[in-house]
Amino acid sequence: MSSVVITVGPLRFTAKFEEEKAPATCAAFRARLPFESDLIQARWSGESAWSPLGDFQLGVPMENATSHPSRGDILFYQAAASESEILFPYGSTSFASKVGQLAGNHMLTLTSGHGLLPELGRLVLWEGAQRIRFELDAADETRIEGGA
Repeated sequence: MSSVVITVGPLRFTAKFEEEKAPATCAAFRARLPFESDLIQARWSGESAWSPLGDFQLGVPMENATSHPSRGDILFYQAAASESEILFPYGSTSFASKVGQLAGNHMLTLTSGHGLLPELGRLVLWEGAQRIRFELDAADETRIEGGA
């Protein structure tokens, strides 16, 4: 199992892929790492930040989809009723858009940095767009290459 390092502005989180529950989404997203975008306050989903991705496609089916993610459950929504996006909940969230309720593929779950989630919310709400970067944890890659 590989870890993902997520950097949002000055904040650093780690997460694990939900490979058993969302194998196609995890494989497709992993193949695009490192991945960078902008993260802003969600408009309709509550205490959540989102990265609008327009027509970006991973070419994956709905899997492990939810409308009510927990804090730190990161979703990928592929363009259908709304544009593609990554949703990063930092508090109470009900995933939605201007067309109504959505369900996104829960692909990543935070393993560290939960205490930073209130700061993530403050950053995107009061300071605006933040750069978000997803990359494989270099320590995991070293273990894989070294055979440990």
